[in-house]
Amino acid sequence: MPDPSGFLRFGRRLPDRRPVPVRILDWNEVYPPAGDNLVREQATRCMDCGIPFCHDGCPLGNRIPDWNDLVRTGSWASAVESLHATNNFPEFTGRLCPAPCEAACVLGIGDDPVAIKQVEVSIIDHAFADGLVTPQPAPEPSGRSVAVVGSGPAGLAAAQQLARAGHAVTVFERDDRPGGLLRYGIPDFKLEKRHVDRRVEQLVAEGVVFRTGVDVGVDVTADQLRAGFDAVLLATGALAGRDTPQTEGRQLRGIHLAMDHLVQSNRFVAGEFVTGEVTAPEITAEGKHVVIIGGGDTGADCLGVAHRQNAVSVTQLDRYPLPPGVRDEGRDPWPTWPWVLRNYAAHEEGGDRVFSVAVQRFVDDGTGAVRAIVLADVVVERVNGRGVVTQVPGSEREIPADLVLLAIGFEGTDALPALAQLGLERSDRGTVEADENWQTGTPGVFVAGDAHKGASLIVWAIAEGRSAAAAIHAYLGGTGTLPAPVRPSSRPLAAI
Repeated sequence: MPDPSGFLRFGRRLPDRRPVPVRILDWNEVYPPAGDNLVREQATRCMDCGIPFCHDGCPLGNRIPDWNDLVRTGSWASAVESLHATNNFPEFTGRLCPAPCEAACVLGIGDDPVAIKQVEVSIIDHAFADGLVTPQPAPEPSGRSVAVVGSGPAGLAAAQQLARAGHAVTVFERDDRPGGLLRYGIPDFKLEKRHVDRRVEQLVAEGVVFRTGVDVGVDVTADQLRAGFDAVLLATGALAGRDTPQTEGRQLRGIHLAMDHLVQSNRFVAGEFVTGEVTAPEITAEGKHVVIIGGGDTGADCLGVAHRQNAVSVTQLDRYPLPPGVRDEGRDPWPTWPWVLRNYAAHEEGGDRVFSVAVQRFVDDGTGAVRAIVLADVVVERVNGRGVVTQVPGSEREIPADLVLLAIGFEGTDALPALAQLGLERSDRGTVEADENWQTGTPGVFVAGDAHKGASLIVWAIAEGRSAAAAIHAYLGGTGTLPAPVRPSSRPLAAI
């Protein structure tokens, strides 16, 4: 029974972030652990609604009211058991997910929503500290084998589910360490890599084999995979960054895709050399005027990295207008995902945000390197379902730019050699299509995560990994069924 007056007695409260002057001097996570009293207060705000819309907001179908009440009563061990029933890696989602569950919280209709994400991450952090997260190897092998291509959240979730069902799982990763974008795309100030390492250790203890530095389609052919395994899961992500080759001056030195910058930074923070004897990233913001084109999560990640690399200035550009501070019920009625201004931790660390602008051209410094950007104010209108951008006459101006980072989204999965070898083609969205059972047009080959859905949220990647694992288990003739989200994977991305 929930506390019937909890939401009246306690307001929404989060732990204070580490002070800006301190945190920009290192790469540690911005948020310190929350105290138990704060977390229990926030869990007490949950009303255990008759119809918990937070369930619908969460692609994993997390049992949010259940573990909120368990935290309220101090039942931490039961809370993590309930949390793990639907989510393999709550320490990832609790740090990285934008929390569509909170946008769907009933309390959010007339008050601030429950701090669901904070409760979630506190449960799993508590569990690790108390030694409650242990390997769960299968009691006996099934005699069947699965190859998982890609070790991001979708691949890891599927691998864990299948290994616990007794299947022999081998994960192939072309980078030298597992984790995908969790390791090389997400900065440490959002996710310290110790969280990835201990989950990989757990999977290894559960029987999962990791083969890193293996580019499937090059080092191992698709035919070899199909001959050596009973099923193959493609979880290769959506790493093909969107570019702007038509913009004048795009060829100038100093203009890079955002992920190239983030990957080099993460390797440097991890103590890895970028190339040969180089001990610092080739793409660095140090001492430069940085312009980030794109106003989303990736752009904010670049912003935080630029601060820590001692940029002279940082400007983040967004072609869309400044969003409202609160939900517009006429445009985005509850419980849909609202279009509102989202201020990330990196934004309070410095830099400028400029809305309703578009780059007109990049300016050469005379040596083939970029020295400035010419931008103009624009108006974006919806015409026949498409965004039409109109430049405001006379609004062109120039801003300095020694380093330009393109954070304008992704075009789907890479054109991997393995796809052609498997007889598969990318769709118009750059994704690999599958039937209702997650199987591609090639028998025994499945797909999940961003490679199937397109660039999306980490919570969707884990949900798709679990769903694909359940389908593969059935395909292999496994006994019983594996738990998987009940929601259809085809739910429109715009809805969250």
